Amino acid sequence: MTISDKEIQSRLDLMQPITLEEMSGIRLMNRLDTKYVASKAQLVQLLDMLRSEYYVQETLGRRIIPYLTTYYDTEDHFMYMMHHNKRARRMKVRVRTYVASEITFLEVKNKNNHARTKKKRIEVESQDCFRDTVGAHELVQCKTGLNLDYLGAVVRNQFDRVTLVNRAKTERLTIDFNVRFHNFETGNDHATDQLVIIELKRDGNVFSPVCNKLKALHIHPTGFSKCCIGMALTDPELKQNNFKPKLRNLEKINGRHFIDHEI
Repeated sequence: MTISDKEIQSRLDLMQPITLEEMSGIRLMNRLDTKYVASKAQLVQLLDMLRSEYYVQETLGRRIIPYLTTYYDTEDHFMYMMHHNKRARRMKVRVRTYVASEITFLEVKNKNNHARTKKKRIEVESQDCFRDTVGAHELVQCKTGLNLDYLGAVVRNQFDRVTLVNRAKTERLTIDFNVRFHNFETGNDHATDQLVIIELKRDGNVFSPVCNKLKALHIHPTGFSKCCIGMALTDPELKQNNFKPKLRNLEKINGRHFIDHEI
């Protein structure tokens, strides 16, 4: 079943909006993240179930917000391999642009062995000039131990995001879809069609009204990295055995052959 963005938008239009200013107290920079992978058909069902319990973030009159993110790694893909090899402690360096507001950040994410994620970021001028920002090199060195000069762009993704906030304002639910990848090293591109990535962001294992609803829709927690999956989909030379189940699940969601190379 193919779901259009108009059907998603029609559900969002029925939800009460919340502004960025009203969300200012829900930063969750030191948080527990739980990810789920679903289809657009399941997303439409979920939005119907959450209509009275969640706000939808509205920015500049928009409830579906475009994002642009470029990930950086070493020449030997050190950060990618940390994730592939299931290291509990891992990190990512990325430059993210919030397209609607034209604001760009250099961000470093660290995940510890207790599954908690810490994110540090500084605002930068643009995707291309971020290295010239005061503090950029120090941020990367301090949080990763790596020299920013030796990190190159590996993969870029573009996607649309919906952000929901529960009525108690204790958590955020981000919903990403229309994810497209471009690999800077191979030149390959890949789109993900009906894929939806849902991420629940909260401080610890506090009660979340969405968990039971996700379970009812047979949407279960699963690790998913847009950076790593994007790299695996666009570079057949990368080691990716441990990502095989996730890649096969994407094939199932889209109802067609999704992987065009040996894993």
